[in-house]
Amino acid sequence: MSAMTAPILETRRLTVRFGGLVALDGVDVAVGPGETLGVIGPNGSGKTTFFNALTGLYTPAAGEIVFGGRRVTGLEAHAIARLGIARTFQASRLCLALSVFDNILIGMHARRTTGLADSVVRRWRFRREMGAALERAAHLLALFSRELPGRGFEPVGQLPQIDRRRVEICRALAAGPTLLLLDEPSAGMNPEETAELMRDLQIVRAEMPGLSVIIIEHDMFVIEGVSGRVVAFNYGRKIAEGSFAAVAAHEEVRQAYLGTERARA
Repeated sequence: MSAMTAPILETRRLTVRFGGLVALDGVDVAVGPGETLGVIGPNGSGKTTFFNALTGLYTPAAGEIVFGGRRVTGLEAHAIARLGIARTFQASRLCLALSVFDNILIGMHARRTTGLADSVVRRWRFRREMGAALERAAHLLALFSRELPGRGFEPVGQLPQIDRRRVEICRALAAGPTLLLLDEPSAGMNPEETAELMRDLQIVRAEMPGLSVIIIEHDMFVIEGVSGRVVAFNYGRKIAEGSFAAVAAHEEVRQAYLGTERARA
């Protein structure tokens, strides 16, 4: 991130504790507008805890989170989502019995302007908004696959793993965020599917150049391919920051990944 660019998100000495366990230990991270930041680290290093703190699922014990120039530390998850932070989860949170479109429309809930009264007495407003929402959902799906919009009314549980991940990302994008958090989007995918997902993410970045993205990944191929800058965590601390090459060569990072990711890094 350029020193001249004000960050869209900044954490300052962010700390999360669970009893006597320090899960995040004074973490400073900044993300610029339109930047894609990769977050790496071994299991238990604090990566998902970082996301949970950013999105209001965990309340920090110390430090602060500033988003869009506003201090959001301690806000509830729904309030943070309305401000423009959306996320996916490592474990799927899709409603498998609902249709593809229904799952994406759930992501638009905070942006809806019509309610129950409109569906009863002002049905034209309700139909107009629903029509626009379906068009938006189909457009998002088409960014990932030409075939997916045609499967919009099918139960999402009938889709293969890569398409379910695509629907999850579309649901997050449907909220109209300025910051998108992706937690292990390639989890459970084979190398061919992972390569497809990388192409998908590049298409989304081209479509939405102002969107900031933070991506947690164990697959260094993904991190290297989509991230402009990388931070590494270990034992709840940020241990390195910089280009992929610089972070991968960092001695403390190599030690943290010894026996797991060292050869690939």
